[in-house]
Amino acid sequence: MIDFHVHIFPERIAGRTLEALACVSHYVPFTTGTASGIMESAKEAGIETSVLLPVLTSPKQFESVHRFAMNFLDGPLLSFGGMHPECADYKEKLHQIKSWGFRGIKLHPDYQNTFFNDIRIQRILSFASELGLIVVTHAGMDPAYPDCIHCTPKMIADVLDNVAPQKLVLAHMGGFQDLPGLEEYVIGRDVYLDTAMSFGRMTDADFVRISRKHGIDKILFATDSPWSGQKESVAHLKQMDLTEEEQQKILQNNAKNLLTE
Repeated sequence: MIDFHVHIFPERIAGRTLEALACVSHYVPFTTGTASGIMESAKEAGIETSVLLPVLTSPKQFESVHRFAMNFLDGPLLSFGGMHPECADYKEKLHQIKSWGFRGIKLHPDYQNTFFNDIRIQRILSFASELGLIVVTHAGMDPAYPDCIHCTPKMIADVLDNVAPQKLVLAHMGGFQDLPGLEEYVIGRDVYLDTAMSFGRMTDADFVRISRKHGIDKILFATDSPWSGQKESVAHLKQMDLTEEEQQKILQNNAKNLLTE
């Protein structure tokens, strides 16, 4: 099994970082937010690979974040790189990320204070596609910024019309806490949806219906650990009204295919 959406932090800052994030999001973390913490969690859940998604909250973090991320280029912890929309030399930065061996990047419009349809994000998506990089973006409301949604389903649709990125993964089933917008603008488009923080926030019946309508081959199991439990999320998915083949596609096959394209 593959968890396509996990966060960790260096040991020296993990504790205070989780404390700060828990305070603004009102979520209780399920792990220590460290490499050892997620390894222990994944083993208990039976997860083979956890995809780490670093978030740059400033362009100045580019070097330090990737220095840490390069410790996890292969194996049970597989890190992507990160990009910030304010990186002026975005093509050079994306070339570096590709040359270092990363298979994709993470964007977080809320933490980067940039709307998803901003031209700078569209340029990053376009050039990342040219390089064959996967792009994972937060989508929908973020609990830390509930009053301003930087990546709405409508923005996503506009960007898909303008750019048509080849390997775009929308976290939180394409629009956290916005089921009507998801169905109107995103379902059926050529994008992947990850399941992070979706179980229990939409009904199981809605999850199954939306996954089939969008296409099971485009659904990736994900937890957003430490903000939901890996073991608990695997158990939740397995009790849904999905066929064994559908479960296997969501839990592992779709992610393996995407990572090896």
